[in-house]
Amino acid sequence: MTSPLYVYDDSLLKYRFHSKHPFNQMRLKMTTDLLMASGHLSASDIIKPREATDEELELVHKSDFIEAVKLAGEGKLSEEKMESYGLNTEDTPSFEGMHEKSRMLVGATLSAVEAVMEGRTDKALSLAGGLHHGFSGRASGFCIYNDSAVAIEHIRKKYGKRVLYIDTDAHHGDGVQWIFYDTKEVMTYSIHETGRYLFPGTGSLTERGTEEGFGFAVNLPVDAFTEDESFLEIFKETLEAAIRKFQPDVIFSQNGVDAHFRDPMTHLALTSRTFEEIPRFVNEMADKYTDGKWIAVGGGGYNIWQVVPRMWAQIWLSMKGIPAPRGPLPEAFMDQYGPKSPVDFPRNWEDVLTDYNDIPRREEISEKNRSMLTRAMLHLEEQ
Repeated sequence: MTSPLYVYDDSLLKYRFHSKHPFNQMRLKMTTDLLMASGHLSASDIIKPREATDEELELVHKSDFIEAVKLAGEGKLSEEKMESYGLNTEDTPSFEGMHEKSRMLVGATLSAVEAVMEGRTDKALSLAGGLHHGFSGRASGFCIYNDSAVAIEHIRKKYGKRVLYIDTDAHHGDGVQWIFYDTKEVMTYSIHETGRYLFPGTGSLTERGTEEGFGFAVNLPVDAFTEDESFLEIFKETLEAAIRKFQPDVIFSQNGVDAHFRDPMTHLALTSRTFEEIPRFVNEMADKYTDGKWIAVGGGGYNIWQVVPRMWAQIWLSMKGIPAPRGPLPEAFMDQYGPKSPVDFPRNWEDVLTDYNDIPRREEISEKNRSMLTRAMLHLEEQ
């Protein structure tokens, strides 16, 4: 059993649209600092990311889109052209050095992939990645390049392995799904808030793939205000069924934590319990079905003070086989970030639920989710 590896460098913090944009990679540094302060991450666990090459980006992205990103980052692309590539929108505004800073995130994810696929470790984490809304020729939803899709195609092409992509972000993993929608060599699995209320509006139960990829796209849209019990029931039952059906060689998971009840951009009602259990269940599935091979990336998460560092830390702790901690966070971490926080800064690893409001329609929501689960399981049981 090898020790897991953690991909990090301060250069990964430079992917930043502007000071008021909700996508803030400071959450990556905060998570790293929390793990270091708690003694669960050391310098020997960390590997430096490399840059992705244009050739690697072209595994899934069109060359004219890559060229447009380069020009936009130099201020040399017309407004009309930028719009056609999904650049300089409200969600995904252009910024200086956009190509160079975006390819660093892809390179970080590829560094995690290569550490696992070349046998240096069984498990690797690159929290800088998880930009799952990027399309082959268009930026979308805070995402320029789609690091997960590039990494999965890299695993397919270079190593000839079958990849199960697991996406637990509150938003549907649309970019990854559509890129692999017609292949049976990748299964995309996304559990997310229903698109009736939330960007990108896709991810219905009936999106199942096309041509030889039919049945290899799995979507679990849960109702708004879904709570821990309902979410975890659906997740655990369907994920193992999907793994048994697909029989992957390696698991690649995207770990958005914006389904937390304190996240400002979604409508789910999950607590730290779910974010403790998700990575431990994925870890269990990897050990059971893929000889431990698991690559994990970050994703959504827009409450960087109260939510993201504690929830993301659980991914690394699960890879290390460490039970979810209880009680006070490290004093050094609280001293470093508590005074800077514009909101009440958490003091414990687990959520203190004084601000959690129980959902009046809880049973109705859970029943709707169970009905969706029944239909999803029927799809997974089809040959």
